[in-house]
Amino acid sequence: MIDKNMTVANDKMLPWQERQSGHKESRDNDYRTPYQRDRARIIHSAAFRRLQSKTQILAIRQNDYSRTRLTHSLEVAQIGNGIVHHLKFSSADDAEFQPWLADDALIETVCLSHDIGHPPFGHGGEIALNYMMLDKGGFEGNAQSLRILGKRGSYSENYGMDVTRRALLGILKYPVLHNQVVGQYPEKPNNFRQFKAANWAPPKCVYEDEQDLLDWIIEPFSDADKAALQDLQNTTATHAKAKHASFDTSIMDLADDIAYGVHDLEDAIVLGMVTKEMWLEHLEPKLSALASPFLAENLNSLRTQLFSRQSHLRKEAIGNLVSWFITSCRVVENLKFEHPLLRYQVGLPEGQRQALALLKQFEMQHIIQRPEVQMLVYKGQQMLLEMFEAYSADPARLLPREIAHEWQRSRDQGESGLRIICDYMASMTDDYASRMYNKLFVPSLGSVFEPM
Repeated sequence: MIDKNMTVANDKMLPWQERQSGHKESRDNDYRTPYQRDRARIIHSAAFRRLQSKTQILAIRQNDYSRTRLTHSLEVAQIGNGIVHHLKFSSADDAEFQPWLADDALIETVCLSHDIGHPPFGHGGEIALNYMMLDKGGFEGNAQSLRILGKRGSYSENYGMDVTRRALLGILKYPVLHNQVVGQYPEKPNNFRQFKAANWAPPKCVYEDEQDLLDWIIEPFSDADKAALQDLQNTTATHAKAKHASFDTSIMDLADDIAYGVHDLEDAIVLGMVTKEMWLEHLEPKLSALASPFLAENLNSLRTQLFSRQSHLRKEAIGNLVSWFITSCRVVENLKFEHPLLRYQVGLPEGQRQALALLKQFEMQHIIQRPEVQMLVYKGQQMLLEMFEAYSADPARLLPREIAHEWQRSRDQGESGLRIICDYMASMTDDYASRMYNKLFVPSLGSVFEPM
């Protein structure tokens, strides 16, 4: 007997399994789901492989231990999968959100690809490219991830990696266009040495050039949901910010925060950048002040294990923290939306949310903002600024041949060609960008026999 409810549910899912290129028959004996194929496309892409040589927090090559964008993305995927499984098995089978929980392949696709558009040298590189693209639509890492998955990846001539609509919705953290949220920037300095990074941070957005892609992603929603999805929140920052995202995005975003707040802290402890004294002075008093039974019971043992210099004890503490956050996740409803993929969101109770925010603030203040780290960020920014200036001054002469042809095609279509240069530079790894900088500006380095 056919289950009519199951048939209706499957029909509701079908639009989210569509690709921009339309329906295409699977290869012979290929029984994978659309989301399993999405995951395979991400894992086997050049853009994903390049994450192994892109900075997460600590610069690549400074040591052999710290995480890269690739290992971070793998950890986000594992945590995201853990959140889905927790929600699946800790909630009633008839909970209305259950049919809309992402399966393993889908949530892993979203999490693995969430940073795929980030440039070399971390957020410092992002700010540098945004500065050079201010008059041509800006640059932003999440927007670039969407561009790669939907337009610029290598699995389709016109549709990027041509992943499913729901996978694209999942990485759409900020479903608003650049011009809706961009604020006022100060006057540009006279030279790059006067570049102050804090003045040139990009708005969180989708590029104006990707409006057709954004429209395609949200097409199945009602007009009311589409309008509400693009609401802006009040903020004192330079730029406005999107207020809402999808169910899958909320899981990915929380998994990203947990990985950053806990796993990146582990790197800093192992490398001696965070000491027990720093923990006791700057973090533990704030954590102790939270009304959290878990922290009240475990804070002493967590500190002892984290700073024990014994790997298995440190891993036990890290695992306990991650498990605490995952098993605290809950689904909340936003009644402003009709569609389940927008109505349901995953979040943390207030105590866990505050604890995670304190961990992130501690890392920002005592790791990321350290002068030793910021000097490396500054150096990477200066390299990208100078390289972009050189490439855009004489693209046909300096760009690799294939990229130069793309630049020319863009020019022939009446565009500036700068977005093509920006795509090329955003795709660079830290190592590749350093080599290209040396080839361009250091007379004693580089060779005509070295491939570009």
